[in-house]
Amino acid sequence: MKLDVRGEICPYPQVKTVAALRKLSPNEELEVLTDHPPTLETVPAQAARFGYAAEIRERGTGEWCIVLRKG
Repeated sequence: MKLDVRGEICPYPQVKTVAALRKLSPNEELEVLTDHPPTLETVPAQAARFGYAAEIRERGTGEWCIVLRKG
């Protein structure tokens, strides 16, 4: 599942990520696309509370993809 929160600032990326995580199947991953640097800290921290590990990938200048996987 992909969630595009580019152009949005905190707390909206975090709120939308939590809502999307609640809809995931057990083996499904979530890709969060962002251009807001604080999201790189808030989303992985919140996802960890739900048991998700985060991997941050830089997509280009000022854009990132946060991949969230269970476990």
